[in-house]
Amino acid sequence: MAGRRRTAALKAGSSPANLRLPGAVVLDSEGLSRASGNVRTRAELTMARQFGAIVYVSAVTLTETLRGRPRDARVHALLKAVKKEPVTPEQGRAAGELLGRTGRADTVDAIVAITAAGLGQRVRILTGDVDDLNALTADMKNVSVVPV
Repeated sequence: MAGRRRTAALKAGSSPANLRLPGAVVLDSEGLSRASGNVRTRAELTMARQFGAIVYVSAVTLTETLRGRPRDARVHALLKAVKKEPVTPEQGRAAGELLGRTGRADTVDAIVAITAAGLGQRVRILTGDVDDLNALTADMKNVSVVPV
């Protein structure tokens, strides 16, 4: 079904280079928070899913987002529809090395970037921290950063 939608979109006059359809979307903490309530962010996720993209969140992102309060209910509802990615020791090491190379300091952003790069496909990161994630993903060919 997703293949038919891609084909229809291409026939509508867009070239594959202009569409830049992701195979996956990764949410950082701001992306996750906004996806549970922001219309624009929800529309981005809906469109990605319609074109066959899988939505991911790193397990470490949950630490930045959840606080054990009633407002967490919206996030928990959204989490039912996304794939949760654990953080492995290899990802931790790679994130630390990425921080060293880039001179950045946000550990969670580095893990989000490494998670996205490790998916092995075109990925869009939905974030409120565009500057840091752009710096962290500058050398990652298949990862783009989208502000939410």
